Amino acid sequence: MERRQSVISRILFLFLPLILLLLFILFPFYWTFVTSIKPEMELYGKTVTYWPRNVTFDAYKSLFVDYNFVKPMINSFIVAATTTVVTLTVATLASYAFSRYRFKGRKALMVMFLTNNMFPTVLLLIPLYAIMRKLGILYTPIALVLAYTTFTIPFSVWLLNGYLNDLPMSLEEAALVDGANRPQAFIRIVLPILIPCLVATGVYIFMNAWNEYTFAVMFTNEKSRTIPVSLRNLIGQLGVQWDLLTAGGIITIIPVCVMFFFAQKRLVEGLTAGAVKG
Repeated sequence: MERRQSVISRILFLFLPLILLLLFILFPFYWTFVTSIKPEMELYGKTVTYWPRNVTFDAYKSLFVDYNFVKPMINSFIVAATTTVVTLTVATLASYAFSRYRFKGRKALMVMFLTNNMFPTVLLLIPLYAIMRKLGILYTPIALVLAYTTFTIPFSVWLLNGYLNDLPMSLEEAALVDGANRPQAFIRIVLPILIPCLVATGVYIFMNAWNEYTFAVMFTNEKSRTIPVSLRNLIGQLGVQWDLLTAGGIITIIPVCVMFFFAQKRLVEGLTAGAVKG
């Protein structure tokens, strides 16, 4: 009797809320996909259908053939990948310096990094626009990379610095005693241990650069448009092209899902380490 009550209580208070939460999270993705494969008659009809009677992929075909969606995907990937590499390189070296060395202004600089994320990105639009135009890199991927790194580097430094502070100095000291210099100790000892945290930080950076809209709409033109701006152009004054918009949304989340699939083990390790040690 007690066992039966225990099973019922687990179903009511554990599995049922989890199922409801899962449905709540997944339903928007399901509805986006269903909308992208609906024919025009069902899409703009009076009755709501939760699965199309006639499945069609014309929206995906039109997106690539008529709107050349490959170009903004390539632009987004170049910008996101470059931002990730640049940010991880700079943030890793900076966080190692903040963690292992004591110098004047160290705490003040860390506070400046933290306060940088307190202000909205809109405040930097006009100054960055003027700087990009002065340098002659406006409407190029380099402009977006520089704009994104102004926000991703400070956060990444804080994230990696918290993890490095919990790594024992004895590991590097043992390498130094064995004859290695400081760069060799960092590359051979510290860097392999940092891989889970680097993956977690890299995923955060990539997703921010992949989905960012405000800077992208200001610092790009027709040739350098990224995915968020290209999808926004599907919303016109006379209406919204829901089939193309949802098809573009599905295509946009595929690279992120693939990245999470291959990096999930390292990602969980990095997030867990940061949560426990931070």
